[in-house]
Amino acid sequence: MEFWMYMFRWIHFFAGVTWIGLLYYFNFVQTPFFAETEPGVRSGAIQKLVPRALWWFCWGAMFTFLAGIFMYLYYLVQSGAPGFYSTPYAWGITLGGTLGTIMFLNVWLVIWPNQQVVIASAVQTAQGGQAIPDAANRGRRSGLASRTNTVFSVPMLLFMGSRHLPPFFGEATSGNATMFAVISAIIIIAVEANALSGLQGATKKPLDTVSGALWFGFILAVIFFVLFWFCFHM
Repeated sequence: MEFWMYMFRWIHFFAGVTWIGLLYYFNFVQTPFFAETEPGVRSGAIQKLVPRALWWFCWGAMFTFLAGIFMYLYYLVQSGAPGFYSTPYAWGITLGGTLGTIMFLNVWLVIWPNQQVVIASAVQTAQGGQAIPDAANRGRRSGLASRTNTVFSVPMLLFMGSRHLPPFFGEATSGNATMFAVISAIIIIAVEANALSGLQGATKKPLDTVSGALWFGFILAVIFFVLFWFCFHM
């Protein structure tokens, strides 16, 4: 079984590098490029480049999620729920996995369906037809979800590696798992709701720039870290 767990871990890492690498490509490279380039170049890239990148992006997310959930459930069953959730590490990896799951759902339920409309609109326009009226809003919706995934990726990667931070995530002197779970859930729901509700507004401004999304992500990581430390080590 150790061999198979190693293989699942390897798949999780390999697919995760593919997924998050393309997430950062879309947000750090492609989106700023599209904002500056000519309409013809942008249209050609949307028709030819974006579908290929999205294919690897979506399936990278899928295999990252499947391998991750398998390993999580295996260790949960192996240790038993009481034993598993008695350790701070379990709560750290649960937070990281929850953020990753929200990101996965954003990919398949928000980003991909909306990008299909954007791609179809670009194809129709290139063939002399009319643009799909809702394509711009669909692109905006996809962009907000993608930037939110960028925000979530910062604390997600921090907590997914919590096994390797023994001074911070080792033995707890005390623990308030309920407080940690409830406050973390409220924060995650608030950030995700901000991405899904409306297309404009003051709370969307941090998502409109790369630097804003990164600062948002690092601040969120600090908030989760402080919350974790307070709940399990104070």
